[in-house]
Amino acid sequence: MADRPTGPTPSVLVIGGGTSGNALTVLLRRAGIAVDLVEASPDWKASAGSGITLQGNALRVLREVGVLEGVQKDGYAADGVAVLAPDGTVLHAHPELRTGGDDLPSHIGMQRPRLQQLLIEKVRASGADVRLGTTATEFKQDGTGVDVTFSDGTSRRYDLVVGADGLSSTTRSMIGITDKPEPTGMGIWRAPAPRPASVRRTEMIYGGRCLIAGYCPTGEDTVYVYLAERARDRATLDPDAYADEMRALSEGYGGAWPELRAAFTDPKAVNYAWFDRHLVEGPWHRGRIVLVGDSAHACPPTFAQGAAMSLEDAQVLAELLTGLDGWDARSLDRLLTDYHARRLPRVRMVVDASVQLGQWLLDGVRDADVPGLMGRTLSALKERP
Repeated sequence: MADRPTGPTPSVLVIGGGTSGNALTVLLRRAGIAVDLVEASPDWKASAGSGITLQGNALRVLREVGVLEGVQKDGYAADGVAVLAPDGTVLHAHPELRTGGDDLPSHIGMQRPRLQQLLIEKVRASGADVRLGTTATEFKQDGTGVDVTFSDGTSRRYDLVVGADGLSSTTRSMIGITDKPEPTGMGIWRAPAPRPASVRRTEMIYGGRCLIAGYCPTGEDTVYVYLAERARDRATLDPDAYADEMRALSEGYGGAWPELRAAFTDPKAVNYAWFDRHLVEGPWHRGRIVLVGDSAHACPPTFAQGAAMSLEDAQVLAELLTGLDGWDARSLDRLLTDYHARRLPRVRMVVDASVQLGQWLLDGVRDADVPGLMGRTLSALKERP
């Protein structure tokens, strides 16, 4: 395929077709910017996960992307969470702060594959050039653009390259950023299940066999279930026994748990992962190549803010690029520096708070100011990024 010269219409390569990459692609195309998106997996929906909790500030971005209606239709909005005792007794229930504004729910739970499908449909409709089963293998930058060589042997030239390729980002390592995710000491088991009629909100138990045992409705008929514990050596775990592990860990929990436990039968539907802390403190760009989303930062799901932070990255970067007068090297460097400066304090706050909540659980701190930490963090997130 012939090189595409940099012309009057700016051209952007987005590497990674996950949440942040898809959202960014849609927003840039809407601004008239030419976008190519490459995704390493030949199946764009592969490994999309089981469930996701979308806080209000994530919904605010998804509204701008144009998928909020689908999210509301297919997800489950519940204003409020409850903390239960291991036997299922409600200890405390409260409404959540609406971080996306008073006109949006505090959160919507939904099946992650459905969110991915909604975003894919928007990307396809945007007119972006999408290539699956393709990776970037080499970057060569000069003062006016980036020449990218791909795994299929083709090459193209772009004004800007965006690495949205996740926690194990190859873009990050290819441009010489050495920061890597670090495990926090916790692991999590996750699986979808049919929604018991009694489950109408997110509910969590702290204690019992697990550090956290919780679930979030993801639709009229589905729920996303998770069990967090001290991290295990993943090499010793047998994937064929994952469903057995979830059933064993959920033993002793009352309320809806006996009904949920009965659904853990398919080991392929169960996912196990570690909690990681990741934050690139230094610049997120090298020349005309920049990181967004999990490639630049990630946090434990204790605040359910991972997707929201990635979506906010996409929104802020698209906003800055849309208002850019010239795509010369100096203007782009200034813009990407501003992008980092605007995002870093907010992302650091979320990463640190998410890690702190998990650390209190690991340390068994009984008098931790959890309400205070959550209140301060969520109140700050209500402000637009």
